[in-house]
Amino acid sequence: MTDVSPAEVPPTANFINPDTMHRPTGYTHVVEITAGRPVYIAGQVALDGTGALVGPGDIRAQTGQVFDNLRTALQAVGARFDQVVKLNYYLVDATQLPVVREVRDEYLNPQRLPASTAVEVPRLFRDDCLIEVEAVAVIASFQPMSSTA
Repeated sequence: MTDVSPAEVPPTANFINPDTMHRPTGYTHVVEITAGRPVYIAGQVALDGTGALVGPGDIRAQTGQVFDNLRTALQAVGARFDQVVKLNYYLVDATQLPVVREVRDEYLNPQRLPASTAVEVPRLFRDDCLIEVEAVAVIASFQPMSSTA
């Protein structure tokens, strides 16, 4: 039996944009999971490992820290960004979404983007946070092989 880590065997997911729907910009309409198990990552803000805010007033810097935090969370379960199937964005200024997408594209493959939702909110849990992003990833499921005697 070969020992395989979840990061070595990606789950199966179909990224679908039906022809009868408008062509999406910056996301995929439907992601169908055909194998694996879900991992839910709580909303991440631009706090570094010490709890200090990165990039006060700077959406680009804050988004970079948010995606660094997401990468750390994914790595904690042996996952990568290519296993993310859903992102939810909460922004205090939705006109900044193009900047957010530019930063996101440094972490994710822009040719295979997850299903996404972006919502403008009047405030996040702190007045100095400009963005919060939560993620859902799918990692491979492995069943232990049963031995027969």
